Amino acid sequence: MDRMIYTAMSGASQTLALQAVTASNLANVSTPGFKAQLASFRAVPVEGESLATRSFVTASTPGADLSVGRFNYTERTLDVALQPNNWLAVTLPDGSEAYTRNGNMQVSADGFLTLNGRQVVGEGGPIAIPEHAQLTLATDGTLTALNAGDQPNATVTIGRLKIVNGDPATITRGDDGLFRPTAQAIARFGEARLPGDPQGKVIPGVLEESNVNPVQSMVEMINHARRFEMQMKEISHADQNEQKANQLLSITS
Repeated sequence: MDRMIYTAMSGASQTLALQAVTASNLANVSTPGFKAQLASFRAVPVEGESLATRSFVTASTPGADLSVGRFNYTERTLDVALQPNNWLAVTLPDGSEAYTRNGNMQVSADGFLTLNGRQVVGEGGPIAIPEHAQLTLATDGTLTALNAGDQPNATVTIGRLKIVNGDPATITRGDDGLFRPTAQAIARFGEARLPGDPQGKVIPGVLEESNVNPVQSMVEMINHARRFEMQMKEISHADQNEQKANQLLSITS
């Protein structure tokens, strides 16, 4: 009886954890460049001084789905999609770098190129955008500006996007949806950031959509809810059986 209760209880707890991951994926179904987080169950035996008496499970997140989402042609200058395994770099509040495939860039109030409020990293640092300038973005990530009143051939290069090459061996997903270098990549490059890829390319005027499948995510949410309900019933049945056993023991005694 004891084993039944603990097994069902641990399963219910980890089902809630899986449901949270699925809910996060579903909430980001419209976020450009979002990569779905993978989640699964794995058995974890509980070991003590004596032999293991209970077998638990835990929810694990082995990684992220790095498949490329569909392309949406917006024709907006600061919208970009990237080639497979290419990522844009953004600056975090602590000064470190993180990587994303969300190419929906904006110009902040202080005139810097940003992504979701984080400064986009250029090859020479943050990219400052001249006020009222007409921008052009090349496929190699180079940004040029034509200031108001200038001749059409008087464009000025203002920076180049830092495009990095990342695969499952060099980047790992964080809880905030951004990607960071793995321990293997840090050991390889000697710092907690990836080098720019000179061959990196972008597709201007295009946004990569989230690779979350909303139908599949909804089915997973329903499955999680049914699994949780089943585990709650098992706990209830175990409690009822315990009460009946106590009644029989009281009669016999």
